[in-house]
Amino acid sequence: MNTSPEIPLDDRLRWVQSVSKLLDNQFTFPGTNFKFGLDPIIGLLPVVGGMSTMAMSGVLVMTMARHGASRYLIMRMLFNVVLDTVIGMIPVLGWIFDFTYKANQRNVELLRRHYQHGQYQGKGTGFLMAVLLGFLVLFGLIFYGIWKASEYIWTYFSSMW
Repeated sequence: MNTSPEIPLDDRLRWVQSVSKLLDNQFTFPGTNFKFGLDPIIGLLPVVGGMSTMAMSGVLVMTMARHGASRYLIMRMLFNVVLDTVIGMIPVLGWIFDFTYKANQRNVELLRRHYQHGQYQGKGTGFLMAVLLGFLVLFGLIFYGIWKASEYIWTYFSSMW
């Protein structure tokens, strides 16, 4: 995945690179050069696995935003994370996708190129907070819908007994 020469990231972002490696490339299949991380392993847990790795990836993106990622770059990073999460939720296909699509490593590479080309634009935290607030509202509405549907089903079946 690393197509550009290795450009060191700011010391404050080294942990982003370390966590990204842990999630995407920490381990190697024996006898091969194929690397994988905790993301596909945690992703084997239905829903909880995908949501937890999405949260970890979100923290990485938020940290990158605080250290100069532009709005456009943040949107690209969020696209990588959401794509990884949504396709990763599909049984079998999602597990294969999780092993091959390394969203966090892609995001670190995007940030590295962003710094290499001198595109540092200050903090993108405000924009990222608006996106996160939108996600929270969306998830709140989804959970509310699930709650109401469960309540309706419970009432329906309770009246039959």
